[in-house]
Amino acid sequence: MKKAVVIGATGGTGAAITEELVSRGIPVVAFGRSRSKLENFAARLGHPANLALAVGDAFKADDVEKASRGAEVMFHCANVPYHEMEERLIPLGEAVMEAADRLGLKVVVIDGIYPYGKRQMELVTEEHPKQPHTRKGRTRLKFAEMVFDAKWRRARPLIVRLPDYYGPTANEASYLGSTLEAIAAGKTAFFIGNMNVPREYVYLPDAAKMIAEISLRDQAYGQEWNIPGGDVISGHEIVRLAREASGSKKAVLPLGKAGLSLLGLFVPVMKEVVEMLYLTTEPLRLSGEKYERFIGPIEATGCERGISETIGRLKK
Repeated sequence: MKKAVVIGATGGTGAAITEELVSRGIPVVAFGRSRSKLENFAARLGHPANLALAVGDAFKADDVEKASRGAEVMFHCANVPYHEMEERLIPLGEAVMEAADRLGLKVVVIDGIYPYGKRQMELVTEEHPKQPHTRKGRTRLKFAEMVFDAKWRRARPLIVRLPDYYGPTANEASYLGSTLEAIAAGKTAFFIGNMNVPREYVYLPDAAKMIAEISLRDQAYGQEWNIPGGDVISGHEIVRLAREASGSKKAVLPLGKAGLSLLGLFVPVMKEVVEMLYLTTEPLRLSGEKYERFIGPIEATGCERGISETIGRLKK
């Protein structure tokens, strides 16, 4: 890969992917809205010589195009808040795809599992029916249809689908990210959803490695790829491991439908989580069979090590 551009480079997935690409010696342009966030991110990485920064608005195709000139692959990691998803997700994607189409770029789009709807397979493959029953699932399905629309004559997209994730860069972009941040800081934390049911999580540095490997395969474009996690683990076990790593004994409070609805009166994004709570009681687990067949072994850091590494970096 001669050069990459990461749209939304300071977000949860964008930061992990940027860090992985930079570590491979690939020239990377980190694109974001905030110069200060980009500069702080570059400082955390040690100001690598192969990292350039570009400030712009991802909703403006001209801004994205300007930052992406000379790139071979664009990683679309930018996102919108839950409560703005229905109105703003597709316009964001349209702008990014328009820029990629003008330049004839390969595009790696980072997305989640919402379009699958409720699980119909023990391990969810890329062929699982897409029958979303939630507003956000339907919006995400329309987003995927837009990405693969035939109107894009020159761009070559693929979509990677991640389960919920955690890691040093996850922050509030992930249900678990804010929980681990609070535990690392020795503060009272909230855990969204059922704490008893084991669920799949992917460690973001693992996901970034697998996404980078997919992006290097020319034949991977025009397809969707599932990125599975390692272990399945309950919320109670996550909290135990995080407390051990941090030394914190502060309370971790579960947030279900009632609590989220109440918080939603003051924090709109919380109200939007309610319809997705089914994933905490009826979780999906992604199949990595396609990745293993065409790309290679699954990167799967165990939760004990992954949570310990995450807490360690968050405490620095």
